[in-house]
Amino acid sequence: MTSSPASPRPHPRTHPWAQHPARLSDLRDHAAGWLDRYAAPLFDLAVRLTMAPIFFRSGLQKVGDWPATLFLFQEEYRVPLLPPDIAALLAAATELTMPVLLVLGLATRLAALPLLAMALTIQFVLGAANPAFSNPQHYFWMLLLAGLIVRGGGRLSVDRWLLHLSRRRMGDRQ
Repeated sequence: MTSSPASPRPHPRTHPWAQHPARLSDLRDHAAGWLDRYAAPLFDLAVRLTMAPIFFRSGLQKVGDWPATLFLFQEEYRVPLLPPDIAALLAAATELTMPVLLVLGLATRLAALPLLAMALTIQFVLGAANPAFSNPQHYFWMLLLAGLIVRGGGRLSVDRWLLHLSRRRMGDRQ
């Protein structure tokens, strides 16, 4: 029994996009552009709105029972380099003001810095002294806050609106 050399070998089916790499490249570029225009600003806003209430609630708790807060900073937290009453006041003020700036997207990078410092302190200073303060969730917070510092508030922020307004005014003067 011999096989016929003339019988054609079936070609594997290829998708039409695979035959036209330029079309695939265009599709990729279109998708990336759409993500940059629409998804990235929503993501930046979602990060800001995720981080703000975490710290704001903590600030409300601190001022809601100030004697307990002072006790915690004297006995439990023991932040290095600062007297307990000053550390408690700074922590509460930071936790109540910086989240408001994050929600607005106003001075986003500056607002995220002290919150990142707090997360680092909680995880690595307090967590080193007391394992109860060590929480893997803090790494997630640090990552999101670092992203805000690197990227800023995004297109859906007061920062962006002020930048746009400033550029328009500078363009009018030139």
